[in-house]
Amino acid sequence: MLTDSEGIVLRQIKTSYNRRMIQLFTKKYGKISAGTGLGEKGRSKGALALRPFTWGRYELFKNRDSYNINSAEVIRSFYGIGEDVEKYMQGAYVLEFTGRALPEELPVPALFDNLVEFFQILEHREKGIGTLVLAYQTKLLHLSGTMPQLDRCVVCGEEKPAHSFSVREGGIVCAGCAGGLQKSGDSTLIYCEQFDIVSVLKYFVNHPLKKLENIALHEEMGSLLQKLIREYAAYHLDITDMKSEKLV
Repeated sequence: MLTDSEGIVLRQIKTSYNRRMIQLFTKKYGKISAGTGLGEKGRSKGALALRPFTWGRYELFKNRDSYNINSAEVIRSFYGIGEDVEKYMQGAYVLEFTGRALPEELPVPALFDNLVEFFQILEHREKGIGTLVLAYQTKLLHLSGTMPQLDRCVVCGEEKPAHSFSVREGGIVCAGCAGGLQKSGDSTLIYCEQFDIVSVLKYFVNHPLKKLENIALHEEMGSLLQKLIREYAAYHLDITDMKSEKLV
């Protein structure tokens, strides 16, 4: 069956006979693995569309077990990202995180739109890039159905103020329950009562990325939120040993 979809290349691996396997995040089919014999060099439409930070349209041959990219063309290339070291590293991290977080063939069109919007903003943003990355990661967790519990204590179920965040339990913990988890040897508690982390996460979920164009978290809060998201993703989504993580 021939079909097509908008997509963004997440990763590619060279195989035999000048072919490559492309991990492609498509708007129609979600994350897929697709083989292709299209060349990666040159200025052809297909070559440009298989480069990093490019939003493209891909003609796919789909059978029961696999996909093949027959042709591709660029919708928009965010080439400016590759001209800035920090933007390139943060963008590469977001692509790898997305590829690791999503299961195969689960369409999440709203997240695809968010990824396109992320690159549109990243290309021109000069400060607060880490805040933009954290906002995108929060939206990914929310839209993929893996968001931590933020409305009530995950231990007692009561709507009490957040005292800390339990990575293991997967959400906020009230002061009374935090003491019990600490006594039980839960080493995954992240104490966040000095910052309103919950409000920040909810703001990220409820507002488009464009609303964050002029917002940057305080460095200490940003570091704490980064720790929370990375440890949560490692424990619940098995996102560990990311190559790009060492660069950011």
